[in-house]
Amino acid sequence: MLNTKVKIGLMQVLLVVCCSATAHQHEGKIKAIAKADRGIVEIAQGWIKTRSTNQQLTADYVKAHMAESGIINGGRYVGFGFVFDPENEGRMVVARIVDESPASKVLEAGDEFVEVNGVEVNQENMDKLSFRGKPGEQVQTVLIRDGKKMSVSIARGIISNVYGKTILLDEIASANPDNWGVDELTIHESVRKDNVVYVWSEFKAVENSSKLPFESHQVTRFVFDDHHQVNRVDQLQEDRFMLEQQGFQISR
Repeated sequence: MLNTKVKIGLMQVLLVVCCSATAHQHEGKIKAIAKADRGIVEIAQGWIKTRSTNQQLTADYVKAHMAESGIINGGRYVGFGFVFDPENEGRMVVARIVDESPASKVLEAGDEFVEVNGVEVNQENMDKLSFRGKPGEQVQTVLIRDGKKMSVSIARGIISNVYGKTILLDEIASANPDNWGVDELTIHESVRKDNVVYVWSEFKAVENSSKLPFESHQVTRFVFDDHHQVNRVDQLQEDRFMLEQQGFQISR
């Protein structure tokens, strides 16, 4: 039998061993959490970097890091609510229509705009037409549907352009690779809180049609799921949206 002093000594040793093991386990969890934290910040930064450099890298990155149920908040704006196919050079053919937008009530995929408010559509003026401006105003258009010309009047509305992974990948694939990327990218700051990461970035580039240089600051908000997949992306930039609500048309 062990005397009282020996028993106490053994208990103290066991207590030290247990505390040491618990401390190591706790330290291991902290390191694992810290690694995960760094992981989602790095994924968010990588998202910005790849989108600023290469079309194929961007598609591969989205496939690898975006959840299948993830969504993109493309930002609000005033307009019709459609996306045209950039591959049809010199022509404006509707490729996608935003759900619950003014366009969803009157347009169909494949419609081709030939005239907007009396202005004929061509390669030089596609970014200067009257699709965007003050909400509620009617815009008179002429389009071709199934080979026939038709006149359509559409009132501008506020568009919430939210879409999923499949549409994002389709839009990346249909973009012109020659117009992809920026000349200079700077990531100023990344802030994480729980499963949300904010990235403040700045980029400099040359606008394709005017060939004029420009620079822009942008804050992007990423929400991650429990598997460190991107579940939501928000572009926090509404300066153009603010001007359009006051009736201004933004053009060169």
